[in-house]
Amino acid sequence: MDIKNVQKVIKQTAGDAGKAVVEASRKSKDNLTQTAVSIKEKSSAAVNKVMDVNGDGQVDIEDVIIMSLKIPGICINRDEFLRSEFLKDFPKETIDDVIEYNPAHAGITTDQIEKYADEVIKFERNCVTGISAALSTPGGFAMAATIPADIAQYYGYMLRVTQKLLYLYGFPQIDVTEKGRKFDTETLNILTLCLGVMYGVAGANNALKAVAKALGTGVQKQLMKKALTKGTVYPVVKSVAKWFGVKMTKEVFTGFFKHAIPVVGGVIGGGLTYMSFKPCCDKLKQSLQDTILSNPDKNETDSVIDVTEEIENFNEREEE
Repeated sequence: MDIKNVQKVIKQTAGDAGKAVVEASRKSKDNLTQTAVSIKEKSSAAVNKVMDVNGDGQVDIEDVIIMSLKIPGICINRDEFLRSEFLKDFPKETIDDVIEYNPAHAGITTDQIEKYADEVIKFERNCVTGISAALSTPGGFAMAATIPADIAQYYGYMLRVTQKLLYLYGFPQIDVTEKGRKFDTETLNILTLCLGVMYGVAGANNALKAVAKALGTGVQKQLMKKALTKGTVYPVVKSVAKWFGVKMTKEVFTGFFKHAIPVVGGVIGGGLTYMSFKPCCDKLKQSLQDTILSNPDKNETDSVIDVTEEIENFNEREEE
């Protein structure tokens, strides 16, 4: 065999070998991809099963709120919180007025209340970074067991801020006690609205201001439940819940698993939770500090839903 033929055979052999290597590599890559997809699907299914605490067949914001409220330390007692906050700066008479009515009624200025609100946000923001280590752990099926707890803890801190800001800006105690295995629907709805405000969901800010307006003009808390569960505000609550359902499907699960791998797992750490937490809290603070409930001199615009007449109509129909 002459040299040209030898070279030809060598080239052909090398080419065949190269193709074989490429094919083997492709199959190996396909197997790895299939394995990764399988792990992701199993993990997602496990998370969904654990997190569907209300048993409606899907994971939504109500599930997350319920899980979070069950964590020790998440539920805030209004009277204890307000007393401890103002104890060092105001006399007993003022604090008693705060407890019976609200800080604004007791003569505490909006600027003073804002300082307390900022301290609350700062404190809870520092606390939330404590879960970043768990959020940064490598992905995989074993991680599925930790995800519900991580999500519940993160939203738990948001709910702690929510309750504290509600109380600083004049809201009465919301019922966060678990009755049997259920929480009050009104509580779940008002917390859903607050989270909606935090994330800028359309309609949530206006609806929350409507609730504050009604309470600020003397509507009894027990009557507010009707607006939150039957009336004008309720469709907004459902809209916010739907928005969170989409967000959780796309961002919490898909995004979480996408980034929760050993190489880039650290991306979802203290930086993300720390940076995203404060802007959400600031949005809620800004919404709450601009209502009749927190500022008696506030002139509400016509754009705020008026649920007072609607609540009165509910009451009249029940008395008939």
